[in-house]
Amino acid sequence: MTTTSLDKAAFQSLVAEFGFQMTPQDEADYYTLVKAMEDEITEVEVMPAYVDPRLAPSVALPVADRKYSAPDKADNPLNAWSHRFTLKDEAAVSSGILAGRTVALKDTIAVAGIPLTLGTHTYQLTTSPDQPYPIPSVDAPIVTRLVESGGVIVGTATCENFCMSGLSDTSAIGPVDNPWLKGYAAGGSSSGSGVLTAIPSVEKWRKKHGLPIEDLGLGPGVDLAIGGDQGGSIRLPAAYSGVYGLKPTHGLVPYTGIASLHPMCDHVGPMASSVADVALLLSAIAGYDGMDPRATPETPLRKNVPAYHELLKAAIAEKEAKGEWTPTTAGKGLRVGLLKEGLALPKLDPKVADIVRAAAAKFESLGATVVDVSVPLHSKGGSIWSAAMRGVMADVFLSSKAPDLLAFTTTEVSPPKMTQEWYDKLTAASPMVVTAALGSKYLGDTTKFPHTYRSKAVSHVAQLRAAYDAVLDDVDILLLPVTPSVAPPHSIKAAGEKSAKGLLDMYQNNLGVSDNTGPFNITGHPALAMPGGWAPAAGIDGAESEGKLPVGIQLVGKRYGDFGVLMAASIWEVAGLGLDED
Repeated sequence: MTTTSLDKAAFQSLVAEFGFQMTPQDEADYYTLVKAMEDEITEVEVMPAYVDPRLAPSVALPVADRKYSAPDKADNPLNAWSHRFTLKDEAAVSSGILAGRTVALKDTIAVAGIPLTLGTHTYQLTTSPDQPYPIPSVDAPIVTRLVESGGVIVGTATCENFCMSGLSDTSAIGPVDNPWLKGYAAGGSSSGSGVLTAIPSVEKWRKKHGLPIEDLGLGPGVDLAIGGDQGGSIRLPAAYSGVYGLKPTHGLVPYTGIASLHPMCDHVGPMASSVADVALLLSAIAGYDGMDPRATPETPLRKNVPAYHELLKAAIAEKEAKGEWTPTTAGKGLRVGLLKEGLALPKLDPKVADIVRAAAAKFESLGATVVDVSVPLHSKGGSIWSAAMRGVMADVFLSSKAPDLLAFTTTEVSPPKMTQEWYDKLTAASPMVVTAALGSKYLGDTTKFPHTYRSKAVSHVAQLRAAYDAVLDDVDILLLPVTPSVAPPHSIKAAGEKSAKGLLDMYQNNLGVSDNTGPFNITGHPALAMPGGWAPAAGIDGAESEGKLPVGIQLVGKRYGDFGVLMAASIWEVAGLGLDED
């Protein structure tokens, strides 16, 4: 921090901003009081940094022995990897529930000794000219939990520039390609996490259908991944890339040690190639860590976390014992609500709507009860998200503002200097970031938008939560699309190359993709994206396309009803996997 000293002239300017008239004695006294505040801040600033012992790096591998590399293009053809390294506990690998499964982490998660990029350009996040990116000194709790559970963390996955894109073409290292069809978006902002999880799925699917895999050129993938989700950033890449992604109930998985957009909407959760693996990974990472203020009284302590994967096996076994785990009876007792407003998106592709309605019909064929439900406020969910977030979120994700409640923040990340160079790079790479900065500056001006504006918006967040809760009293899950279409072609072809379509078009493309996902970030309900079928891909640059891409369906459950969502997804797949549909 650059230390300043409040002099009399600066204090008089401060008073003038308020329009106060002070007597000479009052001015002298108030100056003394405010100067004392500055002195206290300076006193704290020079204190040695404190790191909570609970965030000490995993002892499985000392920080000094943690070696990493940024893969070259030959080893990273889809741009999905940020940095490669290996972090594991040999003893846990042979005994933990993850049993040596490979894991990739979104590049917002602190791993001691490994660069943290947030998908943005070098030198934007640190004040040191010798260090392109900050190097955390702590392991986020989920990192330690993954290692203790026997997972083998093999690298960080590319994410979108400051995590502000629902597509996958804004990262500083360039667009992340969809593994099913190169040249198309893979979804964001957890773009690399979705792609790396999808690579084995693509290869498995092609083998199953007698198609070659030798010349795909996808590079190495992973068994499991961790994504972050503030407006859909787990579910969007899961939907576009044809895998499974769960945004858990808000506060169920600790967000400590992870770069934040805003505590109200921050989620971190599992991505995998099956429902069973999502449940397994959730078992490994869930539970209050004693530090994250996003937790609620309903958040289980780590020792009390349900073994979701075991619960899933037990519930299926129970139905099997009753002879009910069949394509006509597996859904017996399940109540599904087809959300009317979720099928009313302005840009909704009719083919996507058909897939979702077919998913509802499949639930019915399985013996579930399916009814149409309506939450009129869902159509205003995007506006409520913006009203609650836009005036304050840039203070958090760009200026590193600490939460108002006690929490550990990523102290190694310094705010970027918003120079002309910053503007030029971000305008070319991600106008969503520049817009967020401008919007927060304007909407954060309390002379124009008093705090009561946001207070009213937050009250509507509570109203929206109550509206979903009311419907979920009558049904077990909500069914709706994840995205309005399959993955579109990239807007940006290469890193640093400005979109030919223009800023407004690119921004609006991003806004549309999260209309059905963002509302559940602010209300906190668990939401799972899973493959539901296929739809034709749009052509690139006006050309026709004969390719198809995955369509994601979304299941939303009661808060802390994460298991119910996973069970419903498992039931749906008894009648066949979504990507096995024509």
